[in-house]
Amino acid sequence: MAVSRAAYAQSAAASRGRRHEEPESRTRTPFARDRDRIIHTTAFRRLKEKTQVFVAHEGDHYRTRLTHSLEVAQIARSVAAALGLEADLAETIALAHDLGHPPFGHAGEDELDSAMQPYGGFDHNVQTFRVVTRLERRYPRWDGLNLTWETLEGVIKHNGPVTSRLERPSWSAVAEFDRGYSLELGGWASAEAQVAALADDIAYNNHDVDDGVVAGMFTLDDLIDVPLIGPILFGVKRDFPDLDASIVRMEAVRRMIGAMVDDVMAETTRRVAQTGVDSAEAVRALDRALVAFSRPMLEDLAALREFLLNRMYRHWRVNRTRSQARRILAEMFQLFLAEPDVLPADIYAALEGRDEASRARSVCDYIAGMTDRFAIEEHRRLFQLEAWS
Repeated sequence: MAVSRAAYAQSAAASRGRRHEEPESRTRTPFARDRDRIIHTTAFRRLKEKTQVFVAHEGDHYRTRLTHSLEVAQIARSVAAALGLEADLAETIALAHDLGHPPFGHAGEDELDSAMQPYGGFDHNVQTFRVVTRLERRYPRWDGLNLTWETLEGVIKHNGPVTSRLERPSWSAVAEFDRGYSLELGGWASAEAQVAALADDIAYNNHDVDDGVVAGMFTLDDLIDVPLIGPILFGVKRDFPDLDASIVRMEAVRRMIGAMVDDVMAETTRRVAQTGVDSAEAVRALDRALVAFSRPMLEDLAALREFLLNRMYRHWRVNRTRSQARRILAEMFQLFLAEPDVLPADIYAALEGRDEASRARSVCDYIAGMTDRFAIEEHRRLFQLEAWS
């Protein structure tokens, strides 16, 4: 069913362009071109073995950052299209949103932030921004991907205005970039970026339920009294009383995604009517998000997250892996900073003549770019005496 274009959509034709001017593509819109640049990055490929909750070596069936990003992009594109928004932009921001995550999920981020405290800290959102504006080196005339203004805006502030964070040392790279190329960090991002942010929430809540059951951390029966998923499970079992448990799980997740998408559509439609927004700039000027969950849905999601926190994120198996992961990264960081000559030759050469803070940031960038599997293997090579093959 064709949906008419929303008045408040971000038009590719009205893009503010790129920091470094370049000829437009003959075959793609600016946002589709951004999407393709992201897909071709080294950082995007590495997401295939970066963890969500479970470390990559624990099993092939759990979500990774790559499969999560693809799920987020699919949901974002579908919701954007249904709302009459620019689907390419929503999809692009969704694909980019996790590029800066280090190995081992939030445990890895916490450890790198701790190690980097004397040197400015670490934030995965800022690291994502640095990946697309500086660290990916694929073009002869600039560092980074030279993405459109709208994509960069969405990458750094899809969750809302960020000016309150700019005084944090870990956000200095964003503040510095903004001084030379303003992203209007005090306002909201486009509706497309907001769609990508909620698509992230929809994807991870659902796949964490799915992965948690598969991992044996809780059962479908444990979920019956949990808001949102409980009534959906009841409905699936009522409709299909003899269905195999694995199909019950998949059908319940499918219905929960549908329920959350429907809620976003309804609440956003209500806010559009309430605010009367009639342009992409009007969306940016609002004092709150335009794309949002309803209050009842937010309350249900809070209860679901509390269940997942207690039964999954704090599970002893996850805690044990988190502890191991933090030790791996801490020991590598300390060694690389103290003995930089054990780093790969190209990285070691680039550190020559730089101050300690700059060297620490480069070490942090190297570790943040690792996959779970590579980090485990690199740690083993560094701390266990063995012959190189």
